[in-house]
Amino acid sequence: MQIETPPTEKPYDKPEGERRGIVIVNTGDGKGKSTAAFGLALRAHGRGKAVKIFQFMKVPSARFGEHRMFEQLGIPIQGLGDGFSWKSQDLDHSAELARDGWEKARTAILSGEFFLVVLDEITYPLIYGWLPLQGVLETLRERPKHVHVVLTGRRCPPEIVELADTVTEMTMVKHAFKAGIPAQRGIED
Repeated sequence: MQIETPPTEKPYDKPEGERRGIVIVNTGDGKGKSTAAFGLALRAHGRGKAVKIFQFMKVPSARFGEHRMFEQLGIPIQGLGDGFSWKSQDLDHSAELARDGWEKARTAILSGEFFLVVLDEITYPLIYGWLPLQGVLETLRERPKHVHVVLTGRRCPPEIVELADTVTEMTMVKHAFKAGIPAQRGIED
């Protein structure tokens, strides 16, 4: 490990631009995409801002740790799918659920009612061709000026990456699952 001297001067100038809603993308093969988005949701909620979370691959009846906590806090979280594609009994139905879910998310974004809208795992219905990319891009461009949107999932389409204000790519360095350790409740749910 290399020891560094802590900076003694601020390493950046304060931006002079206007405050406005931003589009944030968390993508890549590493862990933490949804977790980071949920952290932003908690941060916004803690400031008294209205937040809505849509999960494109989770079932509406999902009871993962985040669902239990967000319900306790009064943050609306909605599962829109029927699980990951390898669990689906009918991919045409999965695509239909994604389209119906997108309409709900689109309405929430364009309503201006929410400070932050999280589109968790939206990249999957996009890359599977279940959602039209152009419709998502148009909604992101046309959203009210104060609305922030976070999109998560692997292989985010480059058109969304280009449109986004902030993009973070999570890189897997090492993963317990690959070492034969199963997913842990409270860590990966």
